Amino acid sequence: MLQLLQGISARASGWVELRYHVRRSKRISVRNGRLEESSTLRLAGVGVRALVDGVFGFASTTDLSERGISQAVSEAQGAARTSAGAKREKIASLPKVALACGEYSVQTDDPLDDHSLTEKLALVMRIDERVRSASKAIVSSSVAYSELQDEKVIVTTDGAAAHIIDAKPDFRVLAVAQQDGDQAMGMDSAGVSGGYADLFAERAPEEMADKAVRLAVDQLRAEYAAGEVATVILDPGLVGVLSHEAIGHTVEADLVRGGAITSGKIGTSVASDLVTLCDSGPSTFIPYAAGELLVDDEGVKTGRTVIIDHGILRSYLHSRESAAHFGVEPTGNARAFEYSDEPIIRMRNTYIEPGTSSVEEIIASVKRGYYLQGLGGGGQADSNAEFMFGVREAHEIVDGKIGKMVRGVTISGNAFEVLKSVDAVGNDFAWGLGAGHCGKGQLAKVDAGGPHLRCIVTIGGRQE
Repeated sequence: MLQLLQGISARASGWVELRYHVRRSKRISVRNGRLEESSTLRLAGVGVRALVDGVFGFASTTDLSERGISQAVSEAQGAARTSAGAKREKIASLPKVALACGEYSVQTDDPLDDHSLTEKLALVMRIDERVRSASKAIVSSSVAYSELQDEKVIVTTDGAAAHIIDAKPDFRVLAVAQQDGDQAMGMDSAGVSGGYADLFAERAPEEMADKAVRLAVDQLRAEYAAGEVATVILDPGLVGVLSHEAIGHTVEADLVRGGAITSGKIGTSVASDLVTLCDSGPSTFIPYAAGELLVDDEGVKTGRTVIIDHGILRSYLHSRESAAHFGVEPTGNARAFEYSDEPIIRMRNTYIEPGTSSVEEIIASVKRGYYLQGLGGGGQADSNAEFMFGVREAHEIVDGKIGKMVRGVTISGNAFEVLKSVDAVGNDFAWGLGAGHCGKGQLAKVDAGGPHLRCIVTIGGRQE
């Protein structure tokens, strides 16, 4: 396929980008002991972008013959030519950047294909049974396994020629407990770029089941939190949620151009000087980040982009088009979920870098506050960095010690104000957002994380 695309590219007039993509996916889900889904899917096609008269045109095809792909090139060029007259802002030229050539693959010693669908189904069924039998209080269970295995070939007329192999499995467990008509939910999940064993390297599936049950049952006995402005310690999972949802989207250059709060703020202080926030294609600090992306869907080699450097906003996240507009280098953040999707600006692995304080020291120095772990019950954030997230597990901190669990906790505020309040950053690190997808017009596999950190947020709750 690489030679075929290179031949078509060599004969094309003007700038052309060809992206071959074949995806194999599996999904298994069980609810309350009953199989809801067991599916294996395959898709394959080529997406084509052409730059004509300063405007991109896009077309895609499932016809993988030379004739079929060449026809898609003509259609993309025609779409660009047709749109050029109505487009007010045009691309003078694409910025030069290090384009990928060669083989790129996520490394693993335990490929997903070494494990059969039967084995994966048996795992999901066994873990669902473990959840349901763990406590008489459990009234509902849900367990799901899914995987994406991608092969891509990206060729551009200005030099990209990359062959990319990727695999991203994830696993999720949910338990619902009930007592006297009151219900509570517990969950745990994992998602990685890598193989089967890599998915369970941090926690075995049985541990995830036990944690989901514990959270559900313990919350039935917990009091509701009272609303207040409080000192909190966020675990790496919530640090990741804050970094991705509340900060990361505001620095995606297309949203910056649309009026996000970060517009015009490059070089200004937006956080505590303890905070350095990055977005990286390769995994950093620890392996197997679910958003690992060695080459983006424009053929740009990825690296580490420092967004906030010791409190100062330094960079947005760019495609080649947005980089041309801002007069900077692309950051390798152009991503397309399937061959029929046009690349748009997306995050990869977004995180706050570790600091120097031990987690024990950070907790011990809190007179009164909360220790908060993981995203629970969803949340929302906007382009002004205003956010509200549900918390999966919350405990009071009293006199430097973690105390009783409280339930129904949400956190809210302006993310940049929260980052300005950070006065301690842990020396630990974990990824915490690997399961599921990020949505922004099209899906994307991402990850996010960081160390523990201490800050001030608004706690939402209610009195019983």
